[in-house]
Amino acid sequence: MIRFHPFVMNSNRASKVGIVGATGAVGQELIRLLVEREFPCDEIRLYASARSAGKTITFAGKTWTIEEAKPEVFEDLDVAIFSAGGGISRALAPEAVKRGCVVVDNSSAFRMDPEVPLVVPSVNRDAIREHKGIIANPNCSTAIALMGLAPLHQAFGLKRFFAATYQAVSGSGAQAMAELEAQVKAYAEGREAKPEVYPYPIAFNLLPHVDVFLDDGYTREEMKMLNEARKILGLTDLKVSTTCVRVPVMRCHSIAIFAEFEKPVDVEAARRAIEAFEDAELVDDPANNRYPLPLEFAEREKCGVGRFRKDSALDNGLAFWVVGDQLWRGAALNAVEIAEAVVADGLLLSQPAS
Repeated sequence: MIRFHPFVMNSNRASKVGIVGATGAVGQELIRLLVEREFPCDEIRLYASARSAGKTITFAGKTWTIEEAKPEVFEDLDVAIFSAGGGISRALAPEAVKRGCVVVDNSSAFRMDPEVPLVVPSVNRDAIREHKGIIANPNCSTAIALMGLAPLHQAFGLKRFFAATYQAVSGSGAQAMAELEAQVKAYAEGREAKPEVYPYPIAFNLLPHVDVFLDDGYTREEMKMLNEARKILGLTDLKVSTTCVRVPVMRCHSIAIFAEFEKPVDVEAARRAIEAFEDAELVDDPANNRYPLPLEFAEREKCGVGRFRKDSALDNGLAFWVVGDQLWRGAALNAVEIAEAVVADGLLLSQPAS
């Protein structure tokens, strides 16, 4: 368990912000979003492994030189967004906090630590105020599912839900995206498509296997949906069962959700709840073939929610469909929004924790 003492200062601007894991798929999106959203800081610095140090990245006419991520680089940073895997986060995030840097972590390293807030800003922004140096970003499928579940929970009181995810290869990183593209080309040319990232070819295929299998038959990814939804929504007894599937989609996760609520449900009221939620867009006109699609929600800040109907198997149940950009809403955008809230709410660390 990580324990730090919070020392905060009132400020609406950061001096320096860093990205750890800047060369990865999420890291690239973090650079883009920080620049395009005009993140309130004076300087952005990029970090990665020693083998990437010295390389350059250019975006929007600006070029950055990659530095090696090591403890001393955090000494003059106000905020660091980590997207380099749990091992790097566990090793370097505490070092960053010791040096007075707030960490927004995109790995699973600290998500279930009771001392670390797990945050989707449009759902539980107030939890950020409890941070002691580290704030965790949820798993991509959890964040996207909550764009439909959270407003419906406010309307009807969530009791339990079942979910089947259709997860794009972007969730496995840039190498997986390249593998899907290469396999599609190989099939088109009559060549063998050899898998490297996944145990089987992903092109024209479905893999009911995301992350490692646990002893009970669920995967670790499937258990993240249960544990993280409970923590973010504050529902310690929430019941969840999920099957996670990797699909041959380049970008955007889709999730079929079957949810049961405490109160009687109404489809029109559910639609109104989605329309009123800041991070969701209602796309629900089946008569005209309108429903959320991965191709339509790539590089979109909002998630699409639709296909609403009363569930035929659950009491007070609703069935619906959520689609969101895994690299944005499921990762980089959520992390940037957390960092924006830290700065806007004056929650930077004013001195190293002791």
